[in-house]
Amino acid sequence: MKLYHTSNFEIPFPDILHSREHLDFGRGFYLTSLREQAEKYGQRFLRKGEEAFINVYELDEELPGFRNIIFDAYDSRWLDFVTACRKGQNHESYDIIEGGIADDQVFDTIDLYFSGIYTYEQALDQLRFKHPNHQICITNQLLLDKHLHFIESIKL
Repeated sequence: MKLYHTSNFEIPFPDILHSREHLDFGRGFYLTSLREQAEKYGQRFLRKGEEAFINVYELDEELPGFRNIIFDAYDSRWLDFVTACRKGQNHESYDIIEGGIADDQVFDTIDLYFSGIYTYEQALDQLRFKHPNHQICITNQLLLDKHLHFIESIKL
């Protein structure tokens, strides 16, 4: 599977060590299968006067022994998981987590839920109208080293 990671530099050897905590799916290396989404994210760097690179990778199809979870929709499973990760709470451990991004519009709903303005049910009601975009978070360094292969870096 071809995947993209946008950054302000080339990343031929991704690692977990440099990733931030408290993101949608916790600490890990984030990618997307949507090139357009990667290009759009690159505009954030360009607007700040920085360079932007789309790093292109190939992820092996067969990943024996690794645990994954897929969120197909912005539903209660996704909301519970993202809420726990963003709060830094422990949750069941996975090597690959795949699902929608809490982008600006989605994060507004989550923020209103965190602040107590929206109830859990109201947040879910708002989220059901959102079409998920795509992200994959790899949380296992061994998986990155053995199964994610750098192809090229494209400067925007």
